[in-house]
Amino acid sequence: MHHFSKLTLKVIIASLFFIVFAQLKEKEDVKHYTLKLGKVALHSKFEDKEWSHWGGSIIKDEEGIYHLFYSRWKKELGWAWVTHSEIAHATSSSPDGPFEFKDITLTPRDAEYWDGLCTHNPTVHHFNGKYYLYYMGNTGDGKVMGSPGDIQLNILHRNNQKIGVAVADHPNGPWTRYDQPLVDVTSDSLAMDALMVSNPSVTQNKEGDFLMVYKAVGKKRKGKWGGPVVHCVATSDSPLGPFKKYSEPIFQSKNHDFSAEDPFIWYQDNHYFAIVKDMHGAFTKHGRALVLFHSENGFDWELSDNPLVSKLEIKWKNGQVQVVDHLERPQLYLENGRPKILSCAADIKDENGVLQSFNVQIPIVSFDAK
Repeated sequence: MHHFSKLTLKVIIASLFFIVFAQLKEKEDVKHYTLKLGKVALHSKFEDKEWSHWGGSIIKDEEGIYHLFYSRWKKELGWAWVTHSEIAHATSSSPDGPFEFKDITLTPRDAEYWDGLCTHNPTVHHFNGKYYLYYMGNTGDGKVMGSPGDIQLNILHRNNQKIGVAVADHPNGPWTRYDQPLVDVTSDSLAMDALMVSNPSVTQNKEGDFLMVYKAVGKKRKGKWGGPVVHCVATSDSPLGPFKKYSEPIFQSKNHDFSAEDPFIWYQDNHYFAIVKDMHGAFTKHGRALVLFHSENGFDWELSDNPLVSKLEIKWKNGQVQVVDHLERPQLYLENGRPKILSCAADIKDENGVLQSFNVQIPIVSFDAK
């Protein structure tokens, strides 16, 4: 009996050692993960002559059809996303397209609603048998500022941004939207998100809990634009909230107070990952680019050892490398929990200096530590 107890103890110690070693190795491997992109087929460019496109998010339904939810507004209005964006819906038989317009998911409604005049930057998920479309909404006076070649933001709409969610049993709808935002600004004037909140990204961990990362602007800086611009974390045990906010910003850098934008987060291999738009070259030597972060708990984020996801360029299958003015709103289509397609918004300037925007679906070759 005594001999058996010693043997049992040795087995337990060895098992614990193996578990700890495996966890440490997994944590070390995560630091070395690299996201490798493939070349893009021409049919993976989603654009329109009459509409500016932005920020696509893809999901697959149970029938095998792929659904793209994206922002759009009339080109004739110029860069009027903050006042006139609406969330539209396109479908395809493949996650890389070609996608064809199907309908409008979230149309403008009465200006008295918090999201009455603008819905923008959708991200779609399937949780527990239902589809959840998270987005930014706002309202205001509906006035377009500037001209097509002169980008200006309507400050009333910009500062009225809030976060919402719509729910459906199928990506084709109907979608239920709510009269109150999912995440609103914090009433405390000293809070990080006292002025506006926008651009949600949501994921679910293995315990079933939900993590949201969102963009926020505070009121600590004087002037109508406020500041600083940061990214915040919130958690919930339900995709419908309520979301509990945490007080420390993430994706910060020493040299810039607006370091990052457009984070897309996901949970894989017992860790959180994020693709983030580097606003100023704060995280790599490549200037404005898409970069990779990782986190064990969703609150403490580290830049990956191989951080570069993409420079401001698209590598097409025909051999052309197209330099773009912006490559933003990175969102992944995950298949069986693994990245398969990177969907981005991009734009170039035409001969008149006016931005022409489109969505692009970029194939992912691999995402691992090899």
